[in-house]
Amino acid sequence: MWEFEPRIVAFLCRWCASAGADLAGTSRLQYPPNAVPIRVNCSGRVEPQWVVEALVAGADGVLIGGCHPGDCHYVAGNYKTRRRVHLLRKVLTEMGIEPQRVRLEWVSATEGARFAQVMADFVEDLKKLGPLHDGGRGCPR
Repeated sequence: MWEFEPRIVAFLCRWCASAGADLAGTSRLQYPPNAVPIRVNCSGRVEPQWVVEALVAGADGVLIGGCHPGDCHYVAGNYKTRRRVHLLRKVLTEMGIEPQRVRLEWVSATEGARFAQVMADFVEDLKKLGPLHDGGRGCPR
């Protein structure tokens, strides 16, 4: 029997979330391998268009990982990200896409276990939502 496995695009900040993902891997923590990681210098550099394009191209969810508020290497990048994601979720709702398909998480470089848990939780949440696409790449429901 076929079991839905969500496809995730993960935009991870170079300084914290990406380092947390690396720590999870080097610590041999188990978490679902559903994400394609894309390292960005700052979560504030993730354009809403990239998120929409990832969803339209076949992703079932998008994770944006950044530094904890107050710890951004670019001072206020994560505050910019928080505002953008809030607005993006409204746009996705207007497009008929569940806003829960975009997840914003703060993960520091020392939080490998937290990264692994975030991934496991996001995969489970997406499984409950079901596939965004009807089987064909680029064909949203």
